[in-house]
This record gives sequence, C-alpha cells and structure tokens, in this order.
Amino acid sequence: MALSGMRGLSVFISDVRNCQNKEQERLRVDKELGNIRTRFKNEKGLTPYEKKKYVWKMLYIYMLGYDVDFGHMEAVSLISAPKYPEKQVGYIVTSCLLNENHDFLRLAINTVRNDIIGRNETFQCLALTLVGNIGGRDFAESLAPDVQKLLISSSCRPLVRKKAALCLLRLYRKNPDVVNVDGWSDRMAQLLDERDMGVLTSCMSLLVALVSNNHDAYWSCLPKCVKTLERLARNQDVPQEYTYYGIPSPWLQVKTMRALQYFPAVEDPNTRRSLFEVLQRILMGTDVVKNVNKNNASHAVLFEALALVMHLDAEKEMMSQCVALLGKFIAVREPNIRYLGLENMTRMLMVTDVQDIIKRHQAQIITSLKDPDISIRRRALDLLYGMCDVSNAKDIVEELLQYLSSADFAMREELSLKAAILAEKFAPDLSWYVDVILQLIDKAGDFVSDDIWFRVVQFVTNNEDLQPYAALKAREYLDKPAIHETMVKVSAYILGEYSHLLARRPGCSPKEIFIVIHEKLPTVSTSTIPILLSTYAKILMHTQPPDQDLQRQIWAIFSKYESCIDAEIQQRAVEYHALSMKGAALMDILAEMPKFPERQSLLIKKAEDSEADTAEQSAIKLRTQQQTSNALVLTDQRPANGAPQVNQLGLVKVPTMSNADPSTAEQGLTHANGALTVVDPQPPSTTSPDLLGDLLGTLAIEGPPGPGIAPQSDPRVASGLEGGVDALAIATVEDQTNAVQPIGDIAERFHALCLKDSGVLYEDPHIQIGIKADWRAHQGRVVLFLGNKNLGALSSVQALILSPSHLKIELSLVPDIIPPRAQVQCPLEIINLHPSRDSAVLDFSYNFGTQLVNVKLRLPAVLNKFLQPIPISAEEFFPQWRSLSGPPLKLQEVVRGVRPMLLAEMANLFNSLNLMVCPGLDPNANNLVVSTTFYSENTRAMLCLIRIETDPADRTQLRMTIASGDPTLTFELKEFVKEQLISIPITSRAATPPMPPQGQPLSPPTALLSSDPGAMLAGLL
Repeated sequence: MALSGMRGLSVFISDVRNCQNKEQERLRVDKELGNIRTRFKNEKGLTPYEKKKYVWKMLYIYMLGYDVDFGHMEAVSLISAPKYPEKQVGYIVTSCLLNENHDFLRLAINTVRNDIIGRNETFQCLALTLVGNIGGRDFAESLAPDVQKLLISSSCRPLVRKKAALCLLRLYRKNPDVVNVDGWSDRMAQLLDERDMGVLTSCMSLLVALVSNNHDAYWSCLPKCVKTLERLARNQDVPQEYTYYGIPSPWLQVKTMRALQYFPAVEDPNTRRSLFEVLQRILMGTDVVKNVNKNNASHAVLFEALALVMHLDAEKEMMSQCVALLGKFIAVREPNIRYLGLENMTRMLMVTDVQDIIKRHQAQIITSLKDPDISIRRRALDLLYGMCDVSNAKDIVEELLQYLSSADFAMREELSLKAAILAEKFAPDLSWYVDVILQLIDKAGDFVSDDIWFRVVQFVTNNEDLQPYAALKAREYLDKPAIHETMVKVSAYILGEYSHLLARRPGCSPKEIFIVIHEKLPTVSTSTIPILLSTYAKILMHTQPPDQDLQRQIWAIFSKYESCIDAEIQQRAVEYHALSMKGAALMDILAEMPKFPERQSLLIKKAEDSEADTAEQSAIKLRTQQQTSNALVLTDQRPANGAPQVNQLGLVKVPTMSNADPSTAEQGLTHANGALTVVDPQPPSTTSPDLLGDLLGTLAIEGPPGPGIAPQSDPRVASGLEGGVDALAIATVEDQTNAVQPIGDIAERFHALCLKDSGVLYEDPHIQIGIKADWRAHQGRVVLFLGNKNLGALSSVQALILSPSHLKIELSLVPDIIPPRAQVQCPLEIINLHPSRDSAVLDFSYNFGTQLVNVKLRLPAVLNKFLQPIPISAEEFFPQWRSLSGPPLKLQEVVRGVRPMLLAEMANLFNSLNLMVCPGLDPNANNLVVSTTFYSENTRAMLCLIRIETDPADRTQLRMTIASGDPTLTFELKEFVKEQLISIPITSRAATPPMPPQGQPLSPPTALLSSDPGAMLAGLL
C-alpha cells in the first residue's frame, strides 16, 4: 500500500496507533467515518486523489475490525478510473469489502471484462486478481470464457497467463457446473509443455482440480506429467529462482504426483518404467539434513512419492525400500518427520506383502508410544493396531495394557477399545482373552464401554470350559479394596451365573460370595443395582440345601428395594422376592442363561467400519469418494432371554405397542388401505437399553387404526383444513379414495414444539416425524426423526425445505427408501439472518404401496427460539428504556380480545417463550416488565424490553409497550407476543377410545402420542 503523498491517511493511522485504549480508538474511528460519510455525500466536489484517500481509510478501518457499511459504490467506481493508482485502489478495496453476492459487483462486471480483454497487462492482472479472490457465480458466467482465452493465448506474457490459470481454478472450484471445460483435454496437454515454470505450476494446479472430477477425459495429460517429473528430477531447464534449497520446484513436483494419483493405473510400459525411475531417484536421494527448510521441501516430495508408489502398487522390492526408508524416519529426533513416517507406514499396511517387513520396526514403534508429542503417540497406536496379527498379538496387547496406566486421558478410550478388539480378533485362547478384558476394566474402567463387557459375558456364557476360570478371576478382582463399577457389573453377572462351580474352593461358598459382592453395593450407581439384585437371586437359587441365614439377608435386601423410586429396581426386587418364595421351583425359574446365538461381534464390526473409513487404499479412492447421506439408521437387536444387549448399527427394530396374542399378531389384520396393524410379535425386553429414548424419546409405532379405533384428529384436518388458520394442509398427491389422514392435531403439535425442543411434529398410519432441536444464539441444529411404522418399506422419500428469507437452512441428504420398522435421522442447520415471524415449511412426500402422500408442515423455527432470557436490574433497565424513545424503536398498542388469565399465568407464558419476567421493576403490581435478548446474524445480540399493563377489572384487554434497538425487531416481537396472548394453544385431551374387537390389538390413547417422551417410552415398555 503506497502511502507517499497521502498525508491525511498517514496522520489518521498515527492517531489510531497512538490511542491509549479501545474506547479512544473507537471514538477516533467514528469521527473519521463521519467525516468520510459527509465528504461522500458531496461527491461532485471530490477530486480523484481525495476519493482514493478516503477509500484507503475505509479499508484500513475495515482491517481494524470495524463495520464499514457505506462507501462501497465509491470503491467500485474507482475500478473504471483510467489511471493505475485509482484503479488499483478500486480493485483492492472492492475485493476486500464485498463478497460474491453483493449487488454492486454486477455493476463492475463490464469494466472488469474490458480490463481482461484489453491490452494493458497491468490492468489484466488487477482484474484477474479480483475475479480470483471473489469467485462468484456471476463472475463465472460472464468472465470464464474470457479467462480461458487469456490462458491459451500465445500473445500474453507468462505473468498474465499464470494469473489466468489460478483465476480459472478458483472459478472452477466454486462453480464447476458453470465453467465449461469440455474438450479441454488437448489444451491442457499443450499447456503442460509450457517452459515457464510459473505458468506450468499454475496449470498443474488446474489439472489436479480437473482430473479429480473426471480423470477419463485427461488421459492424454498423463505422459506429459511423467515428462514433467523427469525434467524436474534431472534438474533440466529449471530456472534458479524456482530452485528451493537445491530442490527443483518442489511445489510442482508435489502437484504433479498428486495429479498422477487420480489416474487408476499407468498402462503404457515405457511411461510406467520412466515414472518408476523418477520415483526411485526420489527415494534414493532423500535424507535428513540439518537445514529445516530443505528438510521440509525434500520430505514433502518424498511422502507424495510414497503415496504414488502405494497407489501404483509397485514391485515388492520398491515397497521394501519404502518401508526401510520410513523405518529410518521414525527413529530420527525431528518430531514432524517421525509423525509423517508413522503415518505413511500405517498407509503402507494396506499394501500386500509388506506387513512382515513393517514388523521388524515393532520395537521402535512401541517406543514412539512414550513420545512427549500426543499426535505421535496416536499415530504409533494406529500403526500398532494395524500391524497386529496372531503372531504378535500377545506382545502388542501387553504393551498397550502396560501403557494404559500412564496414557493421557484423551487417549485412554481409544486405547481401551483397540486393545479389546485386538484381544478378541487374535486371542490364542479364551482364558487369555478374559484376562486381558478384566485387566482392561481394572486399569481403565471409566473408558471401557458397555459393549466390551457385554462381549466377554457372551464368550463366557457360550463356552462351558471357560466358566469356572472366569468365575475364579472375577472372585479374585472382588477381593481388591477399590474396583471400578464396570468390574462390579461383570463380576456380579459371572458369579451369579457360575459361582456354584467354585463351591468347593475356599472362600467361594454362596454366603461368602454374597458378602463380598454385597460389600460393593453402597459404592455403585442405580444402573448397577438391578444386576446385583439378579445376582442375589441366582446365588439364592444355587444354595442347596437352602441357607436360612443367607435367605433372610437377601430377602431383607429385596424388601428394602421394593419401595425404591427407580421403577426397574423396584420391579426386580418385588419379582425376585416373590419368586424366591417358591422354594425348589426356583431352580427352574432362574435357570442358567442359555447360549447366545452366534453373530458378528459389535467390536469387530466397529473395527471393520473404522478400517473402511481410515484405510487409504489409494489416494484416488480417498479423494473421489462421493458424499453420502447424513441420515443415520440404527439397529436394536434383542438377545434371547433378557441377555445384555449390544447396540448395533443397521436398521431399527421398533417394539410394537400391541398387547395382542403372538399368534394373532403373526397373522396381522388388513384394513381397507392394505396396511398391517400388528407387525412385531416379539415382546419388548424390560432390561434392554433405551435406544428410542436416546434418539427421540417418542416413536409410537402402530399400524393404521382399525374400524373400531378412529384416530383422534381435528375434524378440520380430516376435512382438508377448511376453516382454521393454524392447521396445515395435508393431502395425497393423487386423488385417492382412501386418503391417508394424520393422527392427532397437526396445529397443536406445531404449537407444542414452539414451546419445547423435542416431540412429534407429524404422524400418520405409516410414518412418524419427530424433532429434536438445540438452539444457541442465532444458530440452531434440528434433527428430523423419520420412523417407518410398517412391515413394508417407504419409497420415493423426499424432503424439501421451503425457507423464508430470514432463515438460512441446510438439510442433509434424505435417503430415498426408509426400510421396514426403521428410523433415520436427518440433521438441519439453521441460521437466523434477521427478525421475522415467518415459518419455514417442510414439504415431505413418500410412497407406501400404491399411495403417494405429500404433506407440508411448518417447522418450529420461530422467533422465540432465537430469544435468550436475561435478568435486568433497575439500574440497567430505566436508562435503556429511556434511551429507546418513540417509534419505530418503541411501539405501544392496546391489545383487545386477550384470553382472560391471572398475572401468574401470563408470567408463566412469557417464561415459556424465553421472555424473562423481572419482578420489582414496575411499582404497579398489576403490570409486568419482561426482558430478553434476540440473536440474529445481522443484529447479533439485541436487548428487548417489554412492559405489560393489565386491568384487573377487565382481563380481556391490556396495553403492551415493546422497545429494542432495531425497528423491524420491535414490530415483529410486538406482533408475535400479541398472537400468543390472543390465541394460546391448549393441548387437547382425547377421549378414551372404545375397546377394539376381539383379536384386534390394543392401540394406545391418542393423548399418549402427544405426551412427554419419557411417558411415551414408559408406555412402550
């Protein structure tokens, strides 16, 4: 920025730098902005020099972090100036102050285009720099052809062509659908023959972007890339200014090898041989030196060459050479090189026939686990995990267990999971596996997930030879004075099932086992107590002949917990107490757990998923993978006989709400619309983890209502919403005789979700749409839960968000098919731009059989979601209230037709809307003062104050005064509060439905469907 001759600009910068504090700086900047605004109003009196000076000042103020919301037109107008100093200022300030969507940029397109197609190279460079920095869609549509012509023009200097290539790269990355590159293969091949290194480097960057989208069209460029690598490897015709610490243009070498990785293979034998010679030269010629800059450059080239060698699946000899080189790197002192060595050695594991060579460096890799740098420790852990097999599993797992005691807390969870997976995959015998898992729980209980101890229980249950050993080890761990709660769980479970196998051992009688377990009861949480109660019942069952003293002690415990507030504990205590009275019959009732069905381990599945996600089979697969849906599908697979449940990823098996006999349920009941009422005859397990409660808390699964059970829905909705302003339209797209009707009142569901963050938005006989939201300032994350309630799949699922202008909403991909009885999650990201009462609409449609259903639902992203209640004192309230004087910042209205309510009810209403009632501020006890903060991207945090004046003699009217610093916010908030006061949604209580005919499954009352998620889940279980 040339400041020579601009004395006013220099003085202003000096004044700002000399300010003693932030307040002085703000006052000086405000003064200068006021001066600039005044001078711009009289633009005719401004000389080009003055306009340039003031625009420079605006840019400096913007760089200091202050908002500059005027003068943009003056900056844009300088672009069309005939002289370089003014044009330079215009281009620089425009590219800094304006984004790609600014309307003023459209005014400059013709001027920018004239500069690009003109003959002045300086102006061409300025214009290309602006287009490259902004990269908007308007620029791409209007200027991309001219930039392409400039790139392939032989009459332009290399400086201009280099900028043209980078400008085209920016436009292509931002708008690949607009920039036309069809038929550019031959042109790109010609550009790769360029002798100028700057133009060649820029064109190689462009090629990387092009081949990443479509490598098939650019096969002719592959030999050119290899020739470029040969030229650089031999240091032929490389200017001195492009040689970095003796390395010929390392940036171009990296880009060229990156481009080659997008091609599946090199078919031509001569080209392949030449490429491998270059790679061999790079591998042989790279070493660690003392100069850090040279190290960084040479190793950047080396590691890109390693990635290319792995991608091309080179000969075993070259692969061995790569591993040996990496083994040398992981032993050096420089942490960056060690990190890259470990990372690339992990990638080499994906290549066949090199695992045995990597094992030679196992000792050095284990040493890296103790490195001071946590990133190196993580890479060493990943490498050990990947290189483990049957031959070295014991050594590696023992090292991991030894390291677990001193590992950082940030790594312990990952370390525990990987040690458990390795122990299961490569266990030489099951007793060793049990030892490892129990050691793991003992050393890192807080970081061991339930899946790990679930799995060891399955192994012990399914292997009779292992049961005495596992019971003995569990008994030994219980002798420790302090053990983790997870160890209590697994030990109690194993001893409850198999402690009778140890009866002849000293210290293992039923009474001694009971005493040692019962000592741990005061230290455990409520989630563990049910397991201990089950253990006590099992011990009592195995005690033959009965021990009266032990029996009394256990019965006393059952009696104690029969009045426990926790429903699970209370139910078990009552049932076990009653069952234990049956004497010898208890042996049959509490028989030993049967074997679990053979199935894939959840831990192994996690390992496979992790390997599929992180393994870099090749750079091309990694970089060209397509974006997949964010919708998450979960599975709930129930083990038999109430065994510990393992949550697995897959499809959700949702328990039915039917109480019908299983035989009846299997037959199903078909109604006029062809759907089944009963779809899942399995009884829900009372001990299974709460999957649905974790996801949403309410997923009421039932078939379409039978003839005797009509859904309790609003008649306005059923009749197409005639009358009724709040109800939303729902209708099938095709005119069908049996139109699918919603269950419950859609308007009431919407109003309920306006006041809370989770619940059911919509439900019909086939699908239930739930919502769970998290609102923070002007941003919100909403998750839509789409639950299929039928045995058949829902197809052609589509969701479209009709967003108002004040909301910016991004919806993740929605799967086209929702499998039977499955639930998927679709996240939405919401940003509030400015205040408004308009609602976004979800346009949702699906097919079930021959029925095509389309429904439009308002989303509860309403104004009060972006409010945050804030307490305010009298010292803060009255100055703010007085400063906001008169319209449009302060509005007052007498509201009539208010639903009569007590003052306390009105205060509760305001609190539910995130409006905080501040008592004691108004001397009149019949008045309310309310404060809140409104957040949006434009206004940021804006304080809002409300005063409500009520008349005790007439509760149907009141006077409302609302004030804020934004006129639009004041008006919208006033109208929003008025709507809430005049029409307050009341949750309707549905009438009790008639009893269904014999054999027809019972449907829950409709009121349950719109109730609290916890109550809903309790109804399911």
